[in-house]
Amino acid sequence: MQSNYVLLNNVEHADLKALEQYSAEYGDAAAAVLTFPTEFENIQREYPILLRKNPENNEFQAVAILGLQKSENLFLADTESTKNGWAGNYLPAMIARGPFIIGFQEATDDPDQVPQPMIYVDLNHPKLNRSEGAPLFLEFGGNSPYLEYISGVLRIIHQGEQVARAMFSALDELGLIEPVSINVDLKNGDKHQVSGYYTVSEERLNALDGEALHALNQAGYLRGIFLMLASLGNVEKLAALKNARL
Repeated sequence: MQSNYVLLNNVEHADLKALEQYSAEYGDAAAAVLTFPTEFENIQREYPILLRKNPENNEFQAVAILGLQKSENLFLADTESTKNGWAGNYLPAMIARGPFIIGFQEATDDPDQVPQPMIYVDLNHPKLNRSEGAPLFLEFGGNSPYLEYISGVLRIIHQGEQVARAMFSALDELGLIEPVSINVDLKNGDKHQVSGYYTVSEERLNALDGEALHALNQAGYLRGIFLMLASLGNVEKLAALKNARL
């Protein structure tokens, strides 16, 4: 179904509700999902973080790896074993946002005013309805706790996109990004290869001079690099989740 994004408001959408459930039928079956430096600290505790190239502009972007095969999300589980169908402790922002995105609306009365970020909602999204789920607005029009949560999630994405663009450009200029393939052997003898991704070269990072390292640290990128590298230990977690389903 084609998306139908409209500006969210508490008049037309006063009784709108969103299901806080995650499943393949709701569009959550993806082997990788975009992630951002603004959530790396939470992401690296559970998911491997790799880089890939955006086919639209060839720029690097970060992804959290959720599965070993196409359209496989190993963190989706039946609701009997989880409250909401998600087996991880932290929901990546791009999953958590559901039917909501940040959009920009220009002021009609002042053409010189900078467009402000606003929340838009996809009225055709399967998680939306008017009968069950978390309400978006309180009875008398204020934002519900759920909508406040979504606002925070969208801030992570919006601010993270800006940080990511500058960070990965800086890493690329320093020659720190290299292709990577990850091989996973399963207990039944199957072998999977996660390929087409990139990571930060520890060897090249260690070879940087003090000035370059200082610049990365001052920009706040060095911590992000360490979080990305530390996250790769979660490949073993993916293998364990996959083995548990065999």
